[in-house]
This record gives sequence, C-alpha cells and structure tokens, in this order.
Amino acid sequence: MTGRDRPLRLGTRGSPLALAQAQMTAQALRARFGWPMEAIETVVVQTSGDRIQDRALAEIGGKALWTKELDRALAEGEIDFAVHSMKDVETIRPDAIRIAAMLPRADVRDKLIGAERFEALPADPVVGTSSPRRAAQVRRLRPDARIILFRGNVATRLGKLEAGEAHATLLAAAGLDRLGQSEVGALVPLDVMLPAPSQGAVGIETLGGHARMLELLGEISDAGTFDCVMAERAVLKGLGGTCHSPIAALAVLEDGAIRLRAEILSADGQETVADEARIARGDAEAAEALGRGLLERASPALRALFEA
Repeated sequence: MTGRDRPLRLGTRGSPLALAQAQMTAQALRARFGWPMEAIETVVVQTSGDRIQDRALAEIGGKALWTKELDRALAEGEIDFAVHSMKDVETIRPDAIRIAAMLPRADVRDKLIGAERFEALPADPVVGTSSPRRAAQVRRLRPDARIILFRGNVATRLGKLEAGEAHATLLAAAGLDRLGQSEVGALVPLDVMLPAPSQGAVGIETLGGHARMLELLGEISDAGTFDCVMAERAVLKGLGGTCHSPIAALAVLEDGAIRLRAEILSADGQETVADEARIARGDAEAAEALGRGLLERASPALRALFEA
C-alpha cells in the first residue's frame, strides 16, 4: 500500500476539529495514491494546550503548547507526520521539522455567535475569547465591551455561551464548517475583522530528513494556500509576534502575485497600524519587511507589546 511494512502514523490532537482535519489529510493521501483505509493510522497525542483550559496561552507558554508534544512524537519516531491548524503553529519551528504541505484553505473569516453584528449587542456587552487579536478588534468596534476568557474546543465555548457566561463569542468559520456547523453564527466581513495569520489553513509537518514522507505530502499540498500562508507567517517573523500580540494578516493570490494585508493593534483596540503590499510568491523577505514596517510606525506603547 505505502511501500512500507506498517501503516503511516498520522499524529493529531484529540479535539473534534483536530480529528476532522486529520481525517481530511488522511483522505487526501488515500485519494491521491489509491491507498486503503488501513494504510494510515491516526495517533492521538494530548497536548498541554488541551490539558490547561483555565488560562490564556500567553501566560503558560504560547503556541508551543499545541505543538511540542507532537514535535516530540515526530522526533522520537512515534509518528511519521503531524497535522495542525496553521494559526496554532508558532512562527519559529525546530530545525529538524519541516512544514511539508497545506490542504486547500477554507473560509478565512471569523463568525460572531450571539448576535448578527456587533452593533446588535447590548450596551456593555460581555464577549468571550482567548484571542488577543479578536479581543483588540472587538474593543475597537465596541469600546464598551468587557472581554472574558473563553478557552476550550468549539463545543466547550458554545456551551459557555449557551450557559449565559457571555453575550457573544467569536469562532473561525473554517472550524465550524469542518465540524458540520456552518449554520452557527454570522460571518464577520474582512473589512470589519481581518483574520489571524494562517486562519483557515491546515498544515502538515514531518521531519526534514524524512525524504519519503516529504515526497508524499508534497503531492497533496495546495501551492496557493502554501505560498499565502507562508507570507503571513513571514509577517509574524518580521514582527517578532507572539500569542499575546494582537496581529491580523491575510494574503491572497492576485494575477500570479500575492496581495498581503496586515495590521497590529493595541490591546484596547484604540491604536491600529495597517499596511498592504503586492509581493512575489515565495518572497519571505518582502513579507517580513511589511511586518517590520508596521512596528516602525507604531507608538512606543504598541511596540512594547511585541518586545515583551
């Protein structure tokens, strides 16, 4: 089937969304190569980010909490490749690990759950989110909003909302679509909320020295998604961005090049620095320069968010 004595082992987190994305990846490989179901084995790896739900990521180690256990499993040969939501993958990855492929990108927009639009929320609304980017964008739109921490998988966060802990929350449209919950929430236009870098993209990693796995994964990678997401990640690198920095970015293909938009915000949403550029596909240096340019134009207080 795969030319090996055993199935390929696909590592994933255990949340319903992570498992859905792992299944999408496995199915893409099976379809491309005509493999049977047993050619790929799913290995669930519990991450620190899944275990710790009562604190913001920035307080407990950042995005590495979603990846470090899967990285260890790759390094120790327990799995052959790992599937991630790309927006959860930290900007600087271990030298031994390679982002080998990305599936075609889904809807990049956010959804507002609890109201049709921000203006429809009551006075002094309580909004649940763990995202510094969403929190800052909400405060820009509704300075009277109070932000409370919502962590957990999609079902957990929707349950908190239904229990009355907040008036509204925000979730990625792509995640809801992949869970078969497309009817939930109202889409937020891109000119209202620019998404997180890499939102809507599923990435697949393996060891840089695993030539056979790199070759296989390359066959299912969507080149347009890959180039756009890598441009957004290069903006993050230019900013030195961490999970406690409010950053939004979106790259789209236009006439063979990339239109790249990005913005950084103060925590209260009252300062926004935004820019855009048209860059060549694969030009990480130009994307990093866009990120650095945002910082150069920011106030000292805003710059301090990225230097902490």
